[in-house]
Amino acid sequence: MRTHPMKTADGTTAMRDVFIAETGRLLDEEPRTALVLADISAGHGRFADAAVKHPDRVVNVGIREQLMVGVAGGLALTGMRPVVHTYAPFLIERAFEQVKLDLGHQGVSAVLVTVGASYDWAEGGYTHFSPRDVALLDTIPGWRVVVPGHPDEVAGPLRDAVLGDEPVYIRLSLRRNATPQPVTDRLTVLREGSRAAVVAVGPMLDNTLAAVEGLDVTVAYTANVRPFDVTGLRMLGHDTIVVVEPYLAGTSDRVLRTALADRPHRLLSLGVTTADLHAFGTPDDHDRWHGLDPAGIRAAVGDFLH
Repeated sequence: MRTHPMKTADGTTAMRDVFIAETGRLLDEEPRTALVLADISAGHGRFADAAVKHPDRVVNVGIREQLMVGVAGGLALTGMRPVVHTYAPFLIERAFEQVKLDLGHQGVSAVLVTVGASYDWAEGGYTHFSPRDVALLDTIPGWRVVVPGHPDEVAGPLRDAVLGDEPVYIRLSLRRNATPQPVTDRLTVLREGSRAAVVAVGPMLDNTLAAVEGLDVTVAYTANVRPFDVTGLRMLGHDTIVVVEPYLAGTSDRVLRTALADRPHRLLSLGVTTADLHAFGTPDDHDRWHGLDPAGIRAAVGDFLH
């Protein structure tokens, strides 16, 4: 059984803790809910109690991620609402063909919930990195993608996803902002400025706010990245846009450029680079190496505005 540490360094509640608790409540309340696991979170006080209470609706397939998605597709075909959970690279990258065929091509949906983000468990090495996940899902139509920036932003979107019928991807992380923000379909404007609009996604907000301190820019936040609030983006009234995402740089380029195609604009996309650094380090190290720490964001935005 894979057992990797996923607690926050300071011992505070992590997004995964909220996910586990809320999924347990949904299993109790909603007989249509099912949970499919591939060992991750299956034991050690996580979903062990839920498996005892609902043995017919909590399925652990072992270390077989492709099978996990296939089982979810089969459950969905019977009218169940499967929640599928493991590390991001194992679910989105390793089992992508099954996501494409067993869910998308079959015309059924599921709620995919991952941990690990781009490099949360950096000491686990490159096998546990997944900065390409949202870009991959963008190749399949219809997916809603939620990237919470705080544990308090998890339960509401998860419940909405399980009670709904559309395909939803919820990307949990150990990284967290100091303060939760509303999770709505609209951009949340936190401050206004005249030179540019800077859009921070999920856990990149605090680094972004620190980076643009003293700059005359609008700062907006979103955890709902698909569909992206293109109407809200246009209403910000800026033709100079910076987007800071916690996954592959440029993932949202097509969406944003299409939204602004009828007017001149400049777009800077900051995110995880494609470089394979062959380094472990810590998540903070990787932020710095990819230019996603406050100093790196500040330098990139400053160069872009001059």
